[in-house]
Amino acid sequence: MTSPSWDKSKVIEAIEQWQHEPGALLPLLHRIQDSLGYVPPDCLPLLAEALNLSRAEIHGVVSFYHHFRSAPPGRQILQVCRAESCQAMGGRNLEAYAKQQLNVEYHQTSADGEITLEPVYCLGNCACSPSVRVGDQVYGRMNESKLHALLEQLTTHALEIQ
Repeated sequence: MTSPSWDKSKVIEAIEQWQHEPGALLPLLHRIQDSLGYVPPDCLPLLAEALNLSRAEIHGVVSFYHHFRSAPPGRQILQVCRAESCQAMGGRNLEAYAKQQLNVEYHQTSADGEITLEPVYCLGNCACSPSVRVGDQVYGRMNESKLHALLEQLTTHALEIQ
């Protein structure tokens, strides 16, 4: 499977920075994801060679940690808090609503490529549960109606940008 085009120079730059450090794999993967938004499957052979690891070992790490993506994320990432406080205050219903509205499961992107849905396990906003985050903005006391309005705002704003 070939991933969409990605900037090989950013991967090489990250390799050059980390390859001689002990325990380089995780910091290297973080650097790649931070610069590209995901870890392209096609870059795994480069990482394997640079770190003297097998592709299977690297793939195992990438697929084990939910933080790492193997495909580009949507323009916006919607994180739904799954911590106990948010779940106790209706977070499960909110999660189901988000999945239904976007027609995705966690770690997937809406068909229009706009919104990636991710779980998060505490936003530090327990007093205002349930909460979601888009970018650096946390939205508390979220319910289906407020989430609907937020999703409309995110997709409408995307249409205005184009």
